[in-house]
Amino acid sequence: MGCITLITDFGTSDHYVGTIKGVIHSIAPDVKVIDVSHAIPAHDVVRGAFLLRQVWDWYPAGTVHLTVVDPGVGSRRRILVGKYAGQYVVAPDNGLLSFVHRDLPIEDLRVVEDPRFWCPTVSATFHARDIMAPVATHLATGQNIVHFGPATDHLEVLQPERSTVDSHLAIVGSVLYVDQFGNLVTNIDRDELTRTCQQRSNAQVYLNGQCIGPLRTCYADVASGEALALIGSNGSLEIAVNRGRAAEVLDCTPPAKVEVK
Repeated sequence: MGCITLITDFGTSDHYVGTIKGVIHSIAPDVKVIDVSHAIPAHDVVRGAFLLRQVWDWYPAGTVHLTVVDPGVGSRRRILVGKYAGQYVVAPDNGLLSFVHRDLPIEDLRVVEDPRFWCPTVSATFHARDIMAPVATHLATGQNIVHFGPATDHLEVLQPERSTVDSHLAIVGSVLYVDQFGNLVTNIDRDELTRTCQQRSNAQVYLNGQCIGPLRTCYADVASGEALALIGSNGSLEIAVNRGRAAEVLDCTPPAKVEVK
């Protein structure tokens, strides 16, 4: 029996997540369901796409990632089921697959069209329950991806701003999002940082022109309440405050400018 992960912007105070799990277990009582997050800010497709990419590498082949941030529910936007590097994803076609599609080898991509795998009645406002959850469950229990609908080579892909290196070998990037701890996660990755720090041993990190200091290793490298920059567990530059919330202490929201120079 397979594994289904859940990534949504539904929160946990309403019935939505519980209802989706009810659909899954009505079809396959023994399937394993893992809650990755239901705290994505409402309609924040970029955050959902980023989170999906971060968890992907840590799950085994055959895992199905049911990912729902769906501001266009009920419209003509499509629902996709994809297979990348041995795992599957079921999601609306609104950019949620962007980072997975960019980084991983694609094996199949289908438009979900066959109602045999849906709930008997489909609401215009809850496709996660009536279409996506049943499809994810049938995938997890061994149904071949080819049965859900026709193949496609098109999908909506986000074009998030990427960091750049200027003529003075400085990295110029931005804050992508604020995590649960108030850390500022940026679009500057480890490889860029390594190259710049090798070329500029005294490189400093700046947030909106304010010097945060050199690249640190861990939060405890600075005193409690002090800001720092470090490479986070996802491999990108983060700006944090030791035992504090950088977003509040530094009064910062995305897409604030970040420089390493």
